[in-house]
Amino acid sequence: MTTPRRPYRTDLSDARWALIEPTMAAWRAAQGGLGIRQPVHELREIVNAILYVNRTGIAWEYLPHDLPPYKTVHSYFTRWAADGTTEKIHDLLRGKVRRAAGRDPEPTAAIIDSQSVKTSSNVPETSQGTDPGKKIKGRKRHLATDVLGLLLVVIVTAANISDTAAGRDVIDHLADTHRQVSTVWVDAGYQKSAVARGAAHGIDVQVVPKTPGQKGFQPLPKRWAIERTNGWIMLHRRLVRDYETSPAHSRAHIHWAMIDNMSRRLTNESTPSWRD
Repeated sequence: MTTPRRPYRTDLSDARWALIEPTMAAWRAAQGGLGIRQPVHELREIVNAILYVNRTGIAWEYLPHDLPPYKTVHSYFTRWAADGTTEKIHDLLRGKVRRAAGRDPEPTAAIIDSQSVKTSSNVPETSQGTDPGKKIKGRKRHLATDVLGLLLVVIVTAANISDTAAGRDVIDHLADTHRQVSTVWVDAGYQKSAVARGAAHGIDVQVVPKTPGQKGFQPLPKRWAIERTNGWIMLHRRLVRDYETSPAHSRAHIHWAMIDNMSRRLTNESTPSWRD
């Protein structure tokens, strides 16, 4: 059953919902309960509401009234972030996208980079800092992607944490969760300790420098795919600035942005760019 209302552009189509519905159904079944009362809200509508916030950038309190109550939606959002459901859906879709591209579900190469973003006034001072290079006060997203630009690892820190320091943690997590990865490409901001950390895991960390005399932004060989990933993320207005009091919630919003991207890719549906 679907709630009778006019659809939003962010709503899941039947085909997109079919990709994640089995995981959601298994999650709900695992919650148990006495079975006396049926759930008030469909999980599909909860996901639609999360995608609406993620794509449009509104505060939770401003969810339209024809979607489930914002406190209910936010409760599901935080529970799924905490129990790994969001990441489970994300990883499931990533495997499907890789298979559709004719690749093994698990990658053998990865790209690591970071992105600094400003924070809003509600973000605790203890979880933000100033990136001296970008001159941005906020948080930094440390990403690892495959060569298709699909997300493998994301760690959110204060913006003053160096690429090298967080890069070591990204490499540790990459080695733990994607054990087939044997090569990683990084830019010149990652120092010898990151390369050494990779070697300790049997991963060849290669620095891809800028072209001599390069001015302005230019996509670099092997590393360009992660720049596109940053673009995909920034199409979701909730991620243009970090509004989350918890870095874990920032991380979850990044996963939802990629869930939106990959589910559309798998069903050949276009992503609204707001430029029409």
